[in-house]
Amino acid sequence: MRDTKESRLLLVLLIAIAFALITVDIRGGRNSPVDGARQAAAAAFGPIENGLSSAVDPVGEAVSAVRDSGTRHDRLAALEKENAALKAKLGSDDRNRSRLTQLDKMLKIAGEGQYGIKGAQVIAIGSAQGFSWTITIDAGAADGIQRDMTVLNGDGLVGRVTTVGPHTATVLLANDPDFTVGTRMENSDELGFASGQGDRPLRVELLNGKAEVKKGDRLVTFGSQADKPFVPGVPVGVVSRIDPSGSGLTRTLYVTPYVGFSKLDVVGVVVQGPKRDPRDEVLPSKPKPTPTPTVTVTVSPSAGASGTNEQQQ
Repeated sequence: MRDTKESRLLLVLLIAIAFALITVDIRGGRNSPVDGARQAAAAAFGPIENGLSSAVDPVGEAVSAVRDSGTRHDRLAALEKENAALKAKLGSDDRNRSRLTQLDKMLKIAGEGQYGIKGAQVIAIGSAQGFSWTITIDAGAADGIQRDMTVLNGDGLVGRVTTVGPHTATVLLANDPDFTVGTRMENSDELGFASGQGDRPLRVELLNGKAEVKKGDRLVTFGSQADKPFVPGVPVGVVSRIDPSGSGLTRTLYVTPYVGFSKLDVVGVVVQGPKRDPRDEVLPSKPKPTPTPTVTVTVSPSAGASGTNEQQQ
């Protein structure tokens, strides 16, 4: 269409008519006089719109997929995080199971020895080079802990309390060179004193230089007056070596302690001693010897050998 005066007047007229129809349609609502025309237009142009929708929908789905990809990535990240949390929880559960086992063993010792104990956890360990062999536990004066109390775990003697704070305490371990405890031999009741030697076996000096001792014999604590610093009957260790060159007055033994001092976790402080000496009742059960199978072989003479013997006769 050429841009003339008549075409411009026609365009203005059409725009005015359009606005008039829009006004009438809005004011008429559902009873709009142009509703029939709208339905006719919808019938005419509906198939075209559906076709355009079908053509446009894949694009929209692709855009939606791109938009949701961030959401799926976040969901994947969340799942990975949950998986890591489950693994961490599994590790934590394994650790808790280990602590539960240690606690059960310690409670068994406490029950057999009739010790009143306060459970604690090791929260720090002292240096073994140039310093004392010590640990710090998360129980102190507020928990009834006092200096010179016996400390044990599910395996046996750990040490004694040396320093007490409001909520923590320091324990001198039984393998420290400055540590000494009175001991008693199982069955024979031979008395002695055990001293720590760091990462080496405990050194025990028996008061009887002629005491009969053999490898595998076991020792427990002898106990102290008023049960401080040591209560009686706590397992100490097993004789691993006997010094053949005795002085005659004492006899030197080397004892492998029951406790692994480098892997302490749950311990118990004896806050109340036993009413009676448990003696050997707290020692673990001895392992039963494994029977050695014996095989009897019967050899029968062969037929050829019998014939040869007959010919020689």
